[in-house]
Amino acid sequence: MSGPAVVDVALVAATFGDVLHRAGIATTPERSGRFAEIVALVAPATTTELYWTARIAFVIDRRDIEVFDRVFAEVFRGMVDVVDAMRNPNVDGPSVTSSGQTAPPAPTAPPTGNADARREDGISVPAADGDDRDENRDDERDDDGAQLVAAAADLERLSSTPFAACTPDELTRLGRLIAELEVVPPQRPGRRSRRHRHDGPMHWRSTLRRARRSGGDPVRHLHRRRVDRPRRIVLIADVSGSMEAYGRAYLYLMHAAVRALRAEAFVFATRLTRLTRQLALHDPALALANAKAAAPDWSGGTRIGEALREFNDGWGRRGVARGAVVVIVSDGWEPGDVGLLQREIERLSLLAHRIIWVNPRRQSAQFRPLTGGMSAVLPFVDAFVSGHSLADMEEVLAAISGTARRRGRLRRRG
Repeated sequence: MSGPAVVDVALVAATFGDVLHRAGIATTPERSGRFAEIVALVAPATTTELYWTARIAFVIDRRDIEVFDRVFAEVFRGMVDVVDAMRNPNVDGPSVTSSGQTAPPAPTAPPTGNADARREDGISVPAADGDDRDENRDDERDDDGAQLVAAAADLERLSSTPFAACTPDELTRLGRLIAELEVVPPQRPGRRSRRHRHDGPMHWRSTLRRARRSGGDPVRHLHRRRVDRPRRIVLIADVSGSMEAYGRAYLYLMHAAVRALRAEAFVFATRLTRLTRQLALHDPALALANAKAAAPDWSGGTRIGEALREFNDGWGRRGVARGAVVVIVSDGWEPGDVGLLQREIERLSLLAHRIIWVNPRRQSAQFRPLTGGMSAVLPFVDAFVSGHSLADMEEVLAAISGTARRRGRLRRRG
């Protein structure tokens, strides 16, 4: 017995947007794409959740709510076949009564004359099979609704499943959703300034230049304000044997950050490997394959202290980590010299604007940062999150953007 078919969310969103447009709501392809993105991220499990998701994406005018409710009831509550509505745009759907109940569609007159009835789209179908077509259409609607609910439930399950418990196919499905997450870096004051009417100190050059229009009298004072620039994002992921599944999941986030923000991406197990150039490719599958092939120690041992020393000596001094937000994904199991790890994380904390440590083991209720590696790095970490699943990645993104509550560094003395 074959499993349930995968629902094409993009096709459903585009079809629903077209039906709304024909009903009189000013929809656009951008709103249909936004609806598909929201469904993929939120994964609504009930019809009510799907209703509010679609209403947020499509309705911008309160006067369109009544029409939207009617069309949504027709499409997603089993009142009309969306595919049939796409084929025949002149067919009127069921109307809504004054009590708010959806009235059944008006019966169509039986065909007369020829044995075959010709539909408006030019397709000839036997008139005697009308009842069979209606039954098949009802079965198709039931199957589509069941498949949509099953797909939503499956996405909801995967969003809270730890990456280590996912199969390679499930990680690939989650990777598409991870790649759509938006990494928002914090802002920093730039060196350049821009002319402004009110804020900032006086911009004497622009003020004197404008004074020529008023006979040398600086009637209008112009100011200047520094232009904020996004901080650099540096992602360093542990791809050793114990972190291999999480490393593969975070490669999707690295690829999106490198493409959108020109972030720096590194992985390490027994040595440090820079993957920024490999992840800059447009094709995600090719980029991830090249990135995995470029790391010869993938799924090997762990040497966190030596990897951080190599990063500080080779890249931190060059300005890559200076004033940047550094995200380290590792479980903190350091079999080597813990003192080396402590010295290198302290050096990195003096260069970076913020250090975020992502440890998937933190999600366990029995977790205690008592291992040598974690107890050494925690005093120099600004945010300590788990990020073990797609749902918990929101905490990682909030820590990167600075919207999460920031903990102070407890620097050790001596």
